[in-house]
Amino acid sequence: MARNLDMTALRSFVTVADAGGVTKASGFLNLTQSAVSMQLKRLEESIGVSLLDRTARRLSLTGAGEQMLGYARRMLELNDEVLGRLTANEYEGELTLGVPHDIVYPAIPQVLHRFNAAYPRMKVQLLSSYTSRLKEMFSRGEVDVILTTENSADPGAETLRERSLIWVGAEDGQVWKQRPLRLAFEHNCIFRKSVQGALDAAGISWEMAVESESTRTVEASISADLAVHACIEGTEPPYVERVAHNGALPDLPMVKINMYRADLAGDEPTHALTDLVRQAFQSA
Repeated sequence: MARNLDMTALRSFVTVADAGGVTKASGFLNLTQSAVSMQLKRLEESIGVSLLDRTARRLSLTGAGEQMLGYARRMLELNDEVLGRLTANEYEGELTLGVPHDIVYPAIPQVLHRFNAAYPRMKVQLLSSYTSRLKEMFSRGEVDVILTTENSADPGAETLRERSLIWVGAEDGQVWKQRPLRLAFEHNCIFRKSVQGALDAAGISWEMAVESESTRTVEASISADLAVHACIEGTEPPYVERVAHNGALPDLPMVKINMYRADLAGDEPTHALTDLVRQAFQSA
């Protein structure tokens, strides 16, 4: 006799795996922790295998759990796509999402994929630019939702994550040892002043060796060991690495990843988009 998997339990399992625990997942699912735990237990009992290693201090998946996670994602995506295409036809239109280029990956492609499955008639226009430009466009009403990377949060902002800036340079690079320290930044990069201020406070001389409007130009210069750069921890571009300076360079400040939503953008698709963005960054 054929058996059916419980889609609600599958969704709880995937959310727990992504969030890293039952407590945080229960908030995303708007359920109590006990309800989420019960759904996980029901799922394990229905297939007769353990999916979570409950002996570890931090949540981890068993081998069967890792295999189930891949299947569960595909099943939920298909489930959401079917429901979206057959029941969400009343939502049509376009939303504009602005995101700084250095935090587009890996979260935003996942957000766009899931949103498209749920609202196939809605178009999301992705705008990638500097925080300062995104905030200007947002203030003029040209963007519905923006993410920013900044040291503080303006009124109306929701802080999704807070991470430190780190020094990055070429793989096995040596330019970070030179004085004056050679820096590479885009003209409008919001991190420039805080990096320069940290160097001034530490008494380290510096020079702007590379200035460009192009992110690729800056990345190429760093990977060629012509200069060093600073980026948010976890967003290092390809072909560079974190500088192991052992205190020779100053620690850099923390950076907030903030989300702003237009006051008038209160419809269901916009709420859904911001929920997906929130989940993607808070579970990262």
